Amino acid sequence: MVIRVLPSNLINQIAAGEVVERPASALKELVENAIDAGAHKVEITLTGGGKNLLTVTDDGCGMSAQELQLSVERHATSKLPTDDLFAINFLGFRGEALPSIASIAKLTVISRQRGEKEGWQINVNGGEKESVKPIATSEGTRIEVRDLFYTTPARLKFLKTDAAETGQCIDMLQRIALANPQVSFYLYSDGKKKIAYNACIGDIQTARRQRIADVMGQEFEENSLPIAAQNEFCDISGFVSLPTFNKANSLSEFLFVNNRPVRDKLILGAIKGAYQDLIMSGRYPLCAVFIHVNPRYVDVNVHPTKSEVRFYDNGAIRSLLVHAIRSALSVGSKQSADTGLLEQLLENNIENSMQSNHFLNKSFNINEKEKGLKNWQISLNSGRKSTFKTPDLMPTYSVKTEETSISTTQEEVGELGIAKAQFHNTYIISQTLDGIAIIDQHAAHERITMERMKQSMLKDERLPSQMLLLPEVVDLSIAEKENLIDYVSTFEKMGLVVEEFGPQAVLVRGIPALLGDTDVKKLIKDLAAEIAEWGSAYALEDKIHHICATVACHGSVRAGRALNIEEMNRLLRDMERTEHSGQCNHGRPTYVKIKLEDIEKLFERR
Repeated sequence: MVIRVLPSNLINQIAAGEVVERPASALKELVENAIDAGAHKVEITLTGGGKNLLTVTDDGCGMSAQELQLSVERHATSKLPTDDLFAINFLGFRGEALPSIASIAKLTVISRQRGEKEGWQINVNGGEKESVKPIATSEGTRIEVRDLFYTTPARLKFLKTDAAETGQCIDMLQRIALANPQVSFYLYSDGKKKIAYNACIGDIQTARRQRIADVMGQEFEENSLPIAAQNEFCDISGFVSLPTFNKANSLSEFLFVNNRPVRDKLILGAIKGAYQDLIMSGRYPLCAVFIHVNPRYVDVNVHPTKSEVRFYDNGAIRSLLVHAIRSALSVGSKQSADTGLLEQLLENNIENSMQSNHFLNKSFNINEKEKGLKNWQISLNSGRKSTFKTPDLMPTYSVKTEETSISTTQEEVGELGIAKAQFHNTYIISQTLDGIAIIDQHAAHERITMERMKQSMLKDERLPSQMLLLPEVVDLSIAEKENLIDYVSTFEKMGLVVEEFGPQAVLVRGIPALLGDTDVKKLIKDLAAEIAEWGSAYALEDKIHHICATVACHGSVRAGRALNIEEMNRLLRDMERTEHSGQCNHGRPTYVKIKLEDIEKLFERR
């Protein structure tokens, strides 16, 4: 075996495997170069998801003929004037992006320096560089990348559909745009405008809030809290969502270190720790967290993609971030993302629900509801206060029982027994042969619904659909919408009729008939969030099961719904006939059994 020096073109192709994973990776490198060049406006054009053509045009400082010649050479950069890797003040610094891209694509760079009358152009095809020639062009730089990965077809095979790759490019540009609100960004895909973010004016906090509303939506801005904390070497700022405003994945957690988009485990863990005991398992907050660290206290040279960082003092960063988030959540602890009319709900519904409850179980010594009324003062999110009267709830119990004359044999009934009562409109108590069972009605029905849907899907049957009288328009992010549209045919088999409606919305015309009255917007948003998180890690069958689980959760009997004895028993019988009915789709138990002998021990009968 002979040791030899690899050809420079092969070295660039190996480097490209680390730097350029997909069109979104190339877009990231080129847009960051534009920002480093002082651009105020960046325009991106995609064809075929960026695989056929990716163009990035900026109005930055531009390059001279000599600089243009050097720009496509390996490890040529203007970002390290002092050769100090601990004083990196630019997004790029490795000098690998352009030569790496040029080695696997057909690259054209056109640039004109500010104040110069003439521009210059260079072409590099698969690593073969041509000479620089003059060209008439505007100030700034235009980079065209054609036929990405044409020299490495094996990598090309692993790319996703054009729509999916476009979604990845959009997501990447949105992250960069969040960190640079002073820059205008425009993205066009196959002739259609996908992104149009105008430069934000005002101080950094005002500009950042405006850009966050553009990228993450007005709803996040209305349900978020500002964070701020600092120590001697670090400054943390940004916005985090209220605990009640959350999503099914962590893809809306935007993290930046020195304006560089990152996915850092330390920061993600700190956010999770800050929301501990405030947000349910499996749900994630939305946030945009900006961490500015002295360059000497952070290492961004961990990976060629620069998506990972290492902090000099991990503990200090984590504790500072947790403190900042918890302080913000403490200030907003009385706020909620719910937008219901709280005053009307309390005035109209509480007294009615009290009058509709009948307490027939004589084992409870329950007094009649007191006729006296108590003044309550409720403060809403808007800051307006209203004083009104509601009944005193203290002397009552939320237990519902009914007399029943069920004479079914134990063999017909099954191991979950016969329903006897419902309490807190959430749990069912049934009498079994040797004790009692307590059933979570929502968790149980969720599993039953999911298994029914799975069986229908396996039989290739289309579930009945309930058409909506007024179709529901659901606003999504561009990436979420693109991912959701890819599964329209699967949704139709499940009775969910969805179609594209503009660049950032879908139109829901029908829902599965088994759902009944459900929150259509929340269902679609949860589906979009889960599909975005799957990526390519799941097989189609697994994805279908995930979709079934999400739809089943929305179509199940809700906690808080009153059931009669017949409905309770029907639920128990369905559970006994359903596979995996011991736990819901999220892994939580659906029922708990208590043996009669254990109950007797509590009363010292044994």
